[in-house]
Amino acid sequence: MSVSEIITLEKRLLEYGKNLLDPSSLEMLLQLVDKLFLCLSEVKQDPPISVTNALSPLKDALVAPRLFEHSDVHVKVSVAGCITQIMRITVPNAPYDDDEKMKEVLQLIVSSFEHLSDMCSSISYAKSIEILETVSKLNMSIVMLDLGCDALVIEMFQHFLKSLRDHHPMKIFLYMENIMTFVLEESDDVPPELLSPILHYVKKDNKVPQVSRRLAEQVLINCPRKLDTYLTEAVKSSGVSLDMYSNVVASICRIHEVVQLPVAEDNGNRQNPQDNEIKSRVKIWTQVKFLSL
Repeated sequence: MSVSEIITLEKRLLEYGKNLLDPSSLEMLLQLVDKLFLCLSEVKQDPPISVTNALSPLKDALVAPRLFEHSDVHVKVSVAGCITQIMRITVPNAPYDDDEKMKEVLQLIVSSFEHLSDMCSSISYAKSIEILETVSKLNMSIVMLDLGCDALVIEMFQHFLKSLRDHHPMKIFLYMENIMTFVLEESDDVPPELLSPILHYVKKDNKVPQVSRRLAEQVLINCPRKLDTYLTEAVKSSGVSLDMYSNVVASICRIHEVVQLPVAEDNGNRQNPQDNEIKSRVKIWTQVKFLSL
């Protein structure tokens, strides 16, 4: 990007930040936030300091009550889209230093996924897909884990499984699969509450969309080693017999049973299974700093 292009971009960002403070109408606000989203999508990660400075008033305006708590659904989803773009730009740093504010931001982002099934609403549907893509590609759910947003993660899983439809593009399935798999793999532990939404969709007698069942099964298939113990505990906690669940669940639980069987030890070649495990997510988000979307 040339110097003149950077200067033009800065002016646009500053202008949007100013105009967001006092839009004349709902229609004007929607147009403004939509233009802002497109403008933010042009900003690369790790931008010049002048661009970063131009983003500052925008960040404040987007979380001001007038926008952040707006009653119009389309406005809220569009605001979530803009904040997601700012998170992409500032990675690996969070755009807001206040943990409580970040939790509120993440709640707004997750709430946008509720509209993934609403294809009749072109504004919310299209924006929700763009938000989903960014969260998936940048592994933004790591922030939820670091802030201990367990209930929010469960809500996100529920939105995914409930909103997925056969007519959705395959990329939506893959984005959801990636996010759910990443969360399970990077969680320090996987309580039954986190697996409960997944188990609901793999019960044999549940009348759920087949595509949602496939998503739930695929996520489990992706994490057999991580989930063997946790899944067994979750099934027990559910109070439902193992044979009432999908064969995928039974297979993972049986792997756990096999692992627990006593085996003869070869002291000469014994290896600590933890030697091959890397349990750290501290630097996960930094790996996508220069990812090009």
